[in-house]
Amino acid sequence: MKKILKKLYQKPQLLILETYILVIFIGAIILTLPISSSNGEYTPFIDAFFTSTSAFCVTGLVTVTSATYWNLFGKIIILLIIQLGGIGIMTLTAMVFIFLNKNISLKQRALMQEESNSSNRRGIVKLMKYIMYSTFIIETVGAILLSFEFIPQYGVVKGIWFSIFHSISAYCNAGFDIISENSLNSYASNLIIILSISSLIILGGIGFRVYSDVLENKCFSKLKIQSKIAIKYTVILLVIGCILFLFIEWNNPLTMKEDNLFSKLMKAFFQSVTTRTAGFFSINQANLKDASAFVTIILMFIGGSSGGTAGGIKITTFATLLGFISAQLNSRSEIVILKRRIPEDTVRKAVSITVISAIWVVFISFLLMITEKKASSLDVIFEVTSAFATVGITRGLTPVLTIFGKIAIIITMVFGKIGPLGLLFALSKKKKNVSFKEATENIMVG
Repeated sequence: MKKILKKLYQKPQLLILETYILVIFIGAIILTLPISSSNGEYTPFIDAFFTSTSAFCVTGLVTVTSATYWNLFGKIIILLIIQLGGIGIMTLTAMVFIFLNKNISLKQRALMQEESNSSNRRGIVKLMKYIMYSTFIIETVGAILLSFEFIPQYGVVKGIWFSIFHSISAYCNAGFDIISENSLNSYASNLIIILSISSLIILGGIGFRVYSDVLENKCFSKLKIQSKIAIKYTVILLVIGCILFLFIEWNNPLTMKEDNLFSKLMKAFFQSVTTRTAGFFSINQANLKDASAFVTIILMFIGGSSGGTAGGIKITTFATLLGFISAQLNSRSEIVILKRRIPEDTVRKAVSITVISAIWVVFISFLLMITEKKASSLDVIFEVTSAFATVGITRGLTPVLTIFGKIAIIITMVFGKIGPLGLLFALSKKKKNVSFKEATENIMVG
């Protein structure tokens, strides 16, 4: 056992992957039991496993309707899994050690660093504390804001429960809702609900280090380059997405043609926000025009910011790619973003993440196009991208997936949660160093 643990600690990505799978499996077993379902019957393991994976990977895709299928106990279990997946197992472990007044070893710090996607271990325990405290404060404020609408509508007890559940689900970018199978359709024009949920999604997806940096420095010019990129590109993508959805869906009778200007703006804005890995929706995704679905796929693939609860290839990866392309077009040897030079290792990592992610989405989509015979190609690509980017919105394919389709989406959600490089590092074998290099020869590309 000591030898096994030693090997695992030497490869933190593998230990994190195995811990994630264990937590998902335990959650699935509990959800399978009759005490979790509203009808008091056993839930098929594949559906329980799918739900547990979706909750832990903060995705939101479900094969059964969360609002009606699960009872209160089942919903509490799902909420706990969402919270655990959102803040991270290692973060929770760190807080337990801190409360018990125990020292945190270098090996445990390495695991925290890997899970939080930090560049170094300096201040990692301080970061874990900040994540816990900020998560509690933001989710509490979110729940209070939502309660102004939910309590008058559902009563005190149910209103408070709904507020807490959806605040945590939104901040963790999970997208699970227990209102109805139509998510937030009935609140599409409700300013308090839409803005509260949107703010929670953005704060969760932008990254813990970003608003820590903002609170510390307060001035945009003094922020770290990571924070500047996250804020700038988050705003740009939100605005571009909102404008595109508004333009494409303006006269769509199935989405917003009959709405007034305010409702149209709210729907377009929330659609742009939710594509950043949230999973809630105020527009039925199956009713979107193909162009809007395509825009949604692109935004989902990009995702949110590193170090937060969002998925996708991440904004910083996208910004690095744009910087790389700009450097190539202008014949520059160095990649510069916001007047800062980006290291070559970071550029190679960004390219690798994007290529591996794209290959994965294309490969899984190809398989599902074979097995899900009644689904259109657009719906399949939409579904796979949503799973990979841990978004959770669907065009109606999730509930009718075959067994193979459910397994493929489960694996894709885990792949998106761990990250392309993290998963490859976890499963790859350590190669021995070699003292020679292969001969160099040029090839033509492009």
